[in-house]
Amino acid sequence: MNAPMTPRRDLYPVLEPFRTDTLSVSELHTLYVEQCGLPSGLPALALHGGPGGGSSPEMRRFFDPQRYCVTLFDQRGCGRSTPHAEVRENTTWDLVDDIERVRVHLGVEKWLVFGGSWGSTLALAYAARHPDRVAALVLRGIFLLTEAEVRWFYQSGASHVFPDAFDRYAAVIPASERGDMIGAFHRRLFSDDRGTRIAAARAWARWEGETISIAGPSALPPRFHDDRFVEAFARIECHYFANKGFFPKDGWLLDQAETFRRIPARIVHGRYDMCTPFSSAWALKRVWPEAQLDVIGDAGHSSLEPGIVDALVRATDHFAAALRW
Repeated sequence: MNAPMTPRRDLYPVLEPFRTDTLSVSELHTLYVEQCGLPSGLPALALHGGPGGGSSPEMRRFFDPQRYCVTLFDQRGCGRSTPHAEVRENTTWDLVDDIERVRVHLGVEKWLVFGGSWGSTLALAYAARHPDRVAALVLRGIFLLTEAEVRWFYQSGASHVFPDAFDRYAAVIPASERGDMIGAFHRRLFSDDRGTRIAAARAWARWEGETISIAGPSALPPRFHDDRFVEAFARIECHYFANKGFFPKDGWLLDQAETFRRIPARIVHGRYDMCTPFSSAWALKRVWPEAQLDVIGDAGHSSLEPGIVDALVRATDHFAAALRW
């Protein structure tokens, strides 16, 4: 007789912050910062994706509110941080420094760092620079921001799985410019004409929104219809990708594995992730054998797909116990 399957875990209940704050990190940028859960709980930092995606209420719900004190902040130029859609003084290393500014501001000695997609990129960059400040890592949808990953999603690769969505994405770019989609979008997203910027931002964001879930275009999240959201999201993403993530070399994060590989870690990745292909998680696992890799066989990229939710909640619960909280 087969043993019954263990039910999948769901998100914790809806949670409101117990503290919100603004933090000036330069003469130009001010960050929105919030904390939720148990004030005396295990410190955790949840990093949103994009770059430029901003934090969302669902991110609070991957953590047991009776055991964690969770910090979220909107990275430079997006969400409730100001100025909106600003790319000046906005690089990976500015954001890594911002994490440290937030940690010191809140009086946190060490924390679990949680991040998916671009959030995994930023979490790894932070762990490479400040390994002594990271108690554990929970990573989802690994994105190493390599040229191959960017080309796969924005030029040719995912286009073969979602050709209908790709045609909608490419429609705003003349055929003569489609040999370099990042460059073509960058010119439009930074145009002096607002109409040109918004049309490009809608197309850029919709492409990601229509491919984020294994369900495809029918699962387009509502915020991808919001012009304010898509302008910051598209401009900041394209700015980072045009500048190759501001990393010293292609594949730099993999080269840093020796720095962060002693940090306890769980990695969750959908087998059918079109935005950040599974090969990225596999490459990371090869140089970081100590990390636990959970491959979700019926999931794409979205953090809200049932198998991804289950694995991430189990991971945060595991570390709440392992780190004695």
